[in-house]
Amino acid sequence: MKIVRFESARGTVHTGVLEEDDTTKARLIEGGIAESIIVTDTVMEIERLVVPVAAPNIFALGYNYKKHAEEDAQEYPDIPEVFMKATTSLTGPGMEIILPKAGATEVDYEGELAVIIGKRAKNVKPEEAEDFIFGYSCANDVSARDWQWKKQKMQWIRGKSFDTFCPIGPWIVTKDEISDPGVLRIQTTVNGIIMQNASTSDMIFNVFEIVSNLSQSLTLLPGTVILTGTPGGVGYSRIPAVFLKEKDVVEVSIERVGVLSNTVIAE
Repeated sequence: MKIVRFESARGTVHTGVLEEDDTTKARLIEGGIAESIIVTDTVMEIERLVVPVAAPNIFALGYNYKKHAEEDAQEYPDIPEVFMKATTSLTGPGMEIILPKAGATEVDYEGELAVIIGKRAKNVKPEEAEDFIFGYSCANDVSARDWQWKKQKMQWIRGKSFDTFCPIGPWIVTKDEISDPGVLRIQTTVNGIIMQNASTSDMIFNVFEIVSNLSQSLTLLPGTVILTGTPGGVGYSRIPAVFLKEKDVVEVSIERVGVLSNTVIAE
């Protein structure tokens, strides 16, 4: 199933299952990520898709793709390298990525596979991890490199957490539709030009290892979003560097998941 959150023509937000072969309609559901989902007979028109999950926490990994670590001359990490993004950075498909007035001038894209946790997870083994996953989505870990590296002296959270710096969507694909999240093609384009083109098989820590490792040190709540790292091809590693500017269109596409598209504007 493809789970969507959307606005109706009246501006009210609903959750539903996307109608097969029709992205303009959804069948409303009862229950949620942490409950058994019951699909109702009520079909509603989708006015606009919004962020598909109200996340209690957002965790993200740095240097979890071999080629990304190599392009930045980093050794492969021994354990997942984890940071957080503010939940206020969430934005949805088709919504704008806002270049902030605070002066970020080196804003980068990072296409990523997002894992959505489905039930409370603590001290989970890798072979058990799939049972705690609700589904998968496309994400863009937008990053202000000047804040990440210089202004905040290598403390990543602020440069990663400006408002709109965590687009997710367009929906959540439930885990039953993704038999192996470790063999998915992932691409990021800027204005139609391919900037990142890889497979999730290039991950250093796979999805189940990530969920297990995180659950050893903290409790993963239902709805938690985990960004699993970005492939090689980010903007700051290019010569010359490529940073996002006003009117750019960034798309993250992941095989069997979907395409997340956002336009860049200035605040």
